[in-house]
Order: sequence, then C-alpha cells, then structure tokens
Amino acid sequence: MTPLSILDLALIGRDQSPADALAGSVALAQAAERRGYRRVWYAEHHNMSTIASSATSVLIAHVAAHTSTIRLGSGGVMLPNHSPLTIAEQFGTLATLHPGRIDLGLGRAPGTDPQTTRALRRDPSAADAFPQDVLELQGYLSGETRVPGVHAIPGRGTHVPLYILGSSLFGARLAAVLGLPYAFASHFAPAALRQAVALYRAQFQPSVQLAEPHVIAGVNVIAADSDEEAAGMHVTVRRARVSLFLGRQTGRTFTDDEADAILASPQGAQIAEMMRYSAVGAPGAVREQLEAFREEADADELIVVHAAPSLEARLRSVDLLADAWDLTPAAVAT
Repeated sequence: MTPLSILDLALIGRDQSPADALAGSVALAQAAERRGYRRVWYAEHHNMSTIASSATSVLIAHVAAHTSTIRLGSGGVMLPNHSPLTIAEQFGTLATLHPGRIDLGLGRAPGTDPQTTRALRRDPSAADAFPQDVLELQGYLSGETRVPGVHAIPGRGTHVPLYILGSSLFGARLAAVLGLPYAFASHFAPAALRQAVALYRAQFQPSVQLAEPHVIAGVNVIAADSDEEAAGMHVTVRRARVSLFLGRQTGRTFTDDEADAILASPQGAQIAEMMRYSAVGAPGAVREQLEAFREEADADELIVVHAAPSLEARLRSVDLLADAWDLTPAAVAT
C-alpha cells in the first residue's frame, strides 16, 4: 500500500489551552508510531487562535523526546520568515539528537496574515529569494557551505532531507530542478494539484538526495465507526473553517445557521472548495476514497490531516484508518 503520514496542526479545541493541544500532539504522534504511519509533520502558522504549531522546531523536539522511531518534521517551515543558517542550526540540532528521524519541509508563504507578517519582521520580498535560500540551507546541512567561513554547528554533515512544499507550479518546478521530494498542499489548496504533479514528474532531475521523483499529497480524513458519525463531524469542521477564516477578518464567530448559509453562498464556495479532497466515512469508505485520491494525485505517499473536531475522535480516526490501510509498525521507513 501507499505509505501514509500525518500532518498535525496541533489544534486548540474549544475550551482548550495551547498546553492541551501540545499534549494532544504527543498523543497523536505516539498513536501514529504505534500504528505504522511513516512520519508526522507540523506546520508553521502564526497568530491563529486554533493552531499551536508556530514554533515548529520546538514542537518537533518535544514530540521526538516522547517517541522512539517515527520520523518527525516540518510541513513546513516557512523559510522566508527565517535565515537559512538559523533553520540549519535548529534542524541540525534535532538531527543530532534524533538521528535518522528528522525531515525538513520548506515553504515560501508567510503562514499568516499581512499584519502578522510585519510583526515577524519579514520583508514581503523575501519570498523572491526562496530558491537561493533553499540552496544556502542545503549547503549548511551537507557541509558544503555556500557562505565562505560560515557553518551550521550542529547541522554540518547531518544531511537532513529537504522537501519542497507548495500549492502552485512554482514549487513543483523548484523541487524538480533541485531533485527534491515535492509535497502538495491539496488538503487546503487543491486547484493546481494534477497540473503541478505532472510538471514535477516531467521536469524532475535526479540529485544526491533523490534518484526518482517522490510526490506527497495532502488530504483531509475523518474516519469514524459509521458513515453518519463521520458526516456529522465533517459538518462541524466545515463550520469551524468559516469562523477560522472569516472570523479573523470580522472579529466575530458565527452560529451554525450562519456558517451553513455562508458555505451555501457563492462567497463561501472558496472555503468549501478548500476541503475538496476529504475522505469521510466508515473505514471501508475512507479507504476507497483515499485510493481514488491517490490515483488522481499520482502520489507516492499520502499525508493525511485527521480533521475530526476532538482529540478523541482524531485518535480514533488514526486507528480506524491504520486498520483499513493494513498499516503495521514494521512498515515504517527509516
């Protein structure tokens, strides 16, 4: 079967604290390790009241200390928010402490809104230097620095594997030219999935890290004991998306009826479209939906967002999908 991985946003649920969310991330990673998922990644987001993964490398370190074998990484670090040397040192330290278990996925978006971008001291034009920053970072981690006399310690010679994240043709081209794996954010930005993957495969150039193209595609999953239970949770998640995206603009939350009306309107179609690639239902139905998605995405690996609204339901989804996909701990790649 196609390997399965998990993207964890360290969700802060209603009436929960960030500490609750981070404890939940540990529990989720431990479950993923126990059930045979390949890796768990954490995404850098800022100034979002429901997401606790802003300090991505710190969260990875914490989870790594509470697990033993599963690969952990960023999905991704938004590189224009940081200097390549800083990220090389952070992930070099992680790889030194947890050898063979650390991934470094890289994106070029800010991971937040314009006002927060300014608070991060980020130059809006920094994204233009993303390809050069990736090469500089790669040099620090390989030990072949591109900045004379400057080395990442720890970091030099750790060869932390890099992954390019994206939702457009830009990332696909860059990953292909550099010979790196490509992860497409189809779990929230599905529009260019097929075109980007086709371009990546057509233009891929082998590298020291990777001999053949490797595509990871993101997909939302809510697996439950019945189709009806999963469908109910999916409605709750869709409503929460309305408050997440429109609430930041308006400073308010929305009732269920208001959220449903927005989702049914032309203005809300974009929010609904973000979750186009979602596998929802009992285990057998979810497996069928994921198999169809894997074929459509032409993916070598699926990274799933267990999107149920509570930690208990997400952990249940992790187990049910592992059973449906016939995952075993022995299948975990190192």
